[in-house]
Amino acid sequence: MSKYNIKEAENRWRAKWSAEKTFETNDDSPKPKYYVMEMFPYPSGRIHVGHVRNYTLGDVVARYFTAKGKNVLHPMGWDAFGLPAENAAIERGEHPGKWTRENIEIMRAQLQSMGLSIDWSREFATCDPEYYRHEQKMFLDFYKQGIAYRKETVVNWDPIDCTVLANEQVIDGKGWRTGAPVERKTLNQWALKITDYADELLNDLKDLERWPEKVRIMQENWIGKSRGLEFTWNIVGSDDAIDVYTTRPDTLFGASFMAIAADHPMAKKLAAGKDGYDDFIAACQAQGTSEAAIEQAEKLGFDTGCKVTHPLLEGQEFPLYIANFVLMDYGTGAVFGVPAHDQRDHDFATKYGLSINPVVIPDDTTGFDVTNEAYTGPGKIANSSFLDGLEIDAAKAAIIAKCEEIGNGKGSTQYRLRDWGVSRQRYWGCPIAFIHCESCGVVPVPDDQLPVTLPEDVEFDTAGNPLERHATWKHTTCPSCNADAVRETDTFDTFFESSWYFARYCDPKNETLPFDSAKAESWLGVDQYIGGVEHAVLHLLYARFFTKAMRDCGYLSVDEPFKGLFTQGMVTHETYQDAAGKWLFPSELIKGEDGTFTHEKTGEPVTVGATIKMSKSKRNVIDPEAILETYGADAARLFILSDSPPERDLEWTEGGIEGAWRYVNKLHRMITQPQFEMAEKGAAKPSDLSGGALEALKSIHKAIAGVGQDIENFAMNKAVARIRELSNMLGGIKNTGGGEDWVLRHGFESLVQIFNPMMPHLAEELWSLLGHETMLANTPWPEIDESLLTDDTLTIGVQVNGKVRATITFAKDADKDEVEKIALAEEGVKRAIGDKSVRKVIVVPGRIVNVVVG
Repeated sequence: MSKYNIKEAENRWRAKWSAEKTFETNDDSPKPKYYVMEMFPYPSGRIHVGHVRNYTLGDVVARYFTAKGKNVLHPMGWDAFGLPAENAAIERGEHPGKWTRENIEIMRAQLQSMGLSIDWSREFATCDPEYYRHEQKMFLDFYKQGIAYRKETVVNWDPIDCTVLANEQVIDGKGWRTGAPVERKTLNQWALKITDYADELLNDLKDLERWPEKVRIMQENWIGKSRGLEFTWNIVGSDDAIDVYTTRPDTLFGASFMAIAADHPMAKKLAAGKDGYDDFIAACQAQGTSEAAIEQAEKLGFDTGCKVTHPLLEGQEFPLYIANFVLMDYGTGAVFGVPAHDQRDHDFATKYGLSINPVVIPDDTTGFDVTNEAYTGPGKIANSSFLDGLEIDAAKAAIIAKCEEIGNGKGSTQYRLRDWGVSRQRYWGCPIAFIHCESCGVVPVPDDQLPVTLPEDVEFDTAGNPLERHATWKHTTCPSCNADAVRETDTFDTFFESSWYFARYCDPKNETLPFDSAKAESWLGVDQYIGGVEHAVLHLLYARFFTKAMRDCGYLSVDEPFKGLFTQGMVTHETYQDAAGKWLFPSELIKGEDGTFTHEKTGEPVTVGATIKMSKSKRNVIDPEAILETYGADAARLFILSDSPPERDLEWTEGGIEGAWRYVNKLHRMITQPQFEMAEKGAAKPSDLSGGALEALKSIHKAIAGVGQDIENFAMNKAVARIRELSNMLGGIKNTGGGEDWVLRHGFESLVQIFNPMMPHLAEELWSLLGHETMLANTPWPEIDESLLTDDTLTIGVQVNGKVRATITFAKDADKDEVEKIALAEEGVKRAIGDKSVRKVIVVPGRIVNVVVG
């Protein structure tokens, strides 16, 4: 048998799958449905190793459940809108649509070279008008339903991309793509009322049993439901008052100041025109609106010169500040500061010389001191009038009851979650189908005028949104009064497209509707969704909300989009720098025999740095195309699956991929050049197998069961380990004439079937060489003989004075005397005992026999 030609075989099998449309899904199949999908990629131009891991995991699941008799839907598309395309257009001087579509062509070919069982007939790109026309119509329906609305609001503004960012897109106070410090800006924006769904989004998390607990906790924290007190503080010498919401009413008697947001309605009324006010407001606006930006910024305030009165302490007055750490979007835009029990308030009070009064005292007061740091732990209330001595929860209830009794407040439930602002000031996004008319206001584009498509003739020579300055596109007529009007020039946040694409896959060619509701409901929710944990809030929360909004607008009756979720770890690699500190690609290095690296061109030594997530900026990236070309898709898939549990980070190493490549060749050689002649294909099982043959048969069926269970549990690395163990066992079978020839064929055929989800090209090749005419992709998972999964015998070790001298096999129901007799009869045990006396024999049932001699 000739050497395995990996490249030729993999190309041949992919061509056959494509020609026979092997992976196209039939909606009308009577088989039970199973929907598996991975988070679709952004078409940046090339796949990376993270893509290889993500899509390999999904493909293993898809192929396994196909073999288990399911009608599997495994689609692929492209998250094709977004600022990177617009930025690339500026850099390259070409249209973002052209750049995007060229990238799609390249990446599709790269993904197909992985041998993925994708139904490519359902492919779409979200930048296709055939796709986004439906989401324009959806948004109009959301507007009619009151889910979508427009309002003036303070937003996160990225000064580099010149666009609005959602709070979720602000990371450590900076834009998630540009890294630029985010600013506050007041704009009229389109938003979706995700807050109306806060309770449902929170409550339904408990039913998502096949989601990682950490993701559910992240969403729960982001929604941030809290019970507190909403009450009023009067402004001294004025009829005005300020409403405050707090989750810690128990600390009310520890207050030392009040602070309101820079854009609070009372801020300008109380402080406008005062010295320094304008500069302070400008400084606040240069700060982002996210919690991270607030926490990292120095806590600053502007003293309005006004005072407020304590709601429960007559005659007690406190200074009223405008503060940069208070936002209108949280609570009521006003807080009372308790420096002794909130570090943010403590920092502020220290800066401005305000009092710090402890009102929560721990049971153990050893070392208790709030002079330099706030105390935020448990304790009893003190220095608080009628609350003294109460536990925190009891004090909260008492203060709420008191405020309700005097008519100054009420218990209130609020959420950390804010409405989703979907307006983005950019060109390469889905146009928002509304028109602005001076007479009629904001008017929806009529359904028969959809889709509103993007103009092709745009210029990117000036910062900002080219739609805003387009000579003709934005000018139109009002559908209501026929007067001159202008189109909405904002486009949707890119997360809009990814919030419903899973439903479009169910019916991707529907021209009239985004999807037929019956088709969508037959497939949804997605049985297994796979992607990165970095999308735990941004994408997954939006998709859950969107599904509920579509339900309420009559598109479908599904409550949740994803039944099962798996979040894979990152792929990491060593980093390399030259003497000047410049980051180097692994491909630029030469590895010496001593394991050190030098630069391939200069020959200078290279410093090996930390192993971190693959990043283009650190250049520690591996080109998957080169890997696939050199080692083949199956080796790449095997290494991705075998090196670590898929939920953990995976370190990419040259040795790891080479080891996988060697194993691929070993499997081919083992099965095409067996150690003895196998039985004919389809031969009947012998009626009398030797003991060794029977044990081998048991190992085969245990492996079949174990690998299936491992795949269902996403323990892919364990599945690969079982496959390696089985192949080693099969390679060691000796032919004694006791049916081993039949067991060897059965074992090889079973082995090929169970590694098919991982190494599908090799599996098809060997299945064919074993004489099968039907493709393995269409072959059921091997049947398991349950009777072979339980052992009638046990095998344990025998120790003599603590050292293992033999192993023995005996009937599972043998008593201790019989086990002892078998152990002492072993030649290795006899030699170890020699002429010594046996003092004691200890039989630990099912584990070991220990013979004590002396």
